[in-house]
Amino acid sequence: MAARKSATSWSEARRLAFDCASSIPAMPVPLAETIGRTLARAVTTSQDLPHYASSAMDGWAVSGSGPWTLVKPGQPLVPHHASPIATGGLVPVGTDAVLRRESGRTSDDIAGVPTLTLGPEARPGEPRSGQHIRPAGEEAAAGEVLIPAGTVLNPAHIALAAIAGHDELHVFGKPRVTILLTGSEVVTSGMPAPGQVRDAFGPQLGTVLAMLGGDPVGRRRIGDSYQEWLAALSDTGTRPAERPDVVITTGGTGRSGTDHFRNAIAALGGRLLLDGVAMRPGHPAVLAELLDGRFVVGLPGNPLAAMMALITIGAPLIAALGHRPLSNLRLVASGTAIGADPGRTRLMPFRFDNGLASPAHHTGPGMMRGLAWADGVLAVPPHGAQPGDRVPALPLPWTPSLTAGSAGSHLFNAPTVPV
Repeated sequence: MAARKSATSWSEARRLAFDCASSIPAMPVPLAETIGRTLARAVTTSQDLPHYASSAMDGWAVSGSGPWTLVKPGQPLVPHHASPIATGGLVPVGTDAVLRRESGRTSDDIAGVPTLTLGPEARPGEPRSGQHIRPAGEEAAAGEVLIPAGTVLNPAHIALAAIAGHDELHVFGKPRVTILLTGSEVVTSGMPAPGQVRDAFGPQLGTVLAMLGGDPVGRRRIGDSYQEWLAALSDTGTRPAERPDVVITTGGTGRSGTDHFRNAIAALGGRLLLDGVAMRPGHPAVLAELLDGRFVVGLPGNPLAAMMALITIGAPLIAALGHRPLSNLRLVASGTAIGADPGRTRLMPFRFDNGLASPAHHTGPGMMRGLAWADGVLAVPPHGAQPGDRVPALPLPWTPSLTAGSAGSHLFNAPTVPV
């Protein structure tokens, strides 16, 4: 079947979904909730890191040469005196070095005064001036930028911010996403009977949206009636803070008598931003905006078609709202000839084999077997491809977790295509 004349090209659809949204304003967020968010204000340190000189070893803080008279921990040292110290402990005033525990020996002198001397395991020249002391400011000086604005925060960034004394960070807003699952024939557990299908979206779609940078905040399941569609899309939450930025729907985007996406959007005063994409699978994908500013992404009902639509228009939309860039495509070498499909981009899950990308098997619109083992998705242009041709490709939301050296890592080493 030829692509609908009104369908937008695949590359134009990605760009439109990205350009239609503005990033959510930045806000202060508690430190533990900022992992994965984009930093809006640079993180600096108001004091040296570390802010005091500390010991790098368990042992003794020593002043001058030995033997040393032992004094109580923490008090200032004068030459030939020492005091016990633990790793990370504050170095007393007057300390020249830290003698590690393995290198010292304690005993009482003739007068019964506790004394520290070098032990048989001491190394030549030990202790040298400054040895085993972590000076103040070793990691950063006061006022230094630790994390620049625009950084997508990882757990190590959060730990660094905590060390610098921050309790919250200014990060760009994370789009709140609700999921509207439809279909009277869908069952959520057990083996489906003839005429029924098992729910492929409920167990995983929220997690995928989180991987894309969204904040899944709700999920609702309805049947196939127009009234249910209208009521579900009308529900914005009891408070403005609970209102989602994006609603993801599954099914109902075709043009049969049981497909109500477009009619429900029109009844609510919304507008269609994108009505169909010249791609396969997933061409019935729809993007709309409601009067209250919510975006609605209509995914087809078939599982693979829905996932291809999600990475085509859902991912760019969520990226724009979350102040992230539209991801570039990668160029990979095709491992086989792929025929032309005039007017449409074909999205084909693929596997790497000796560095070449070959379409996976079991990739019909309703199949998930091929996608489950895919390294990425080829965006095959309408004219097709020949063996060895460079073909645009996208990673899957979960492929960034692939370890270096795995098959999927080839995709991240491939050259990019500017959007």
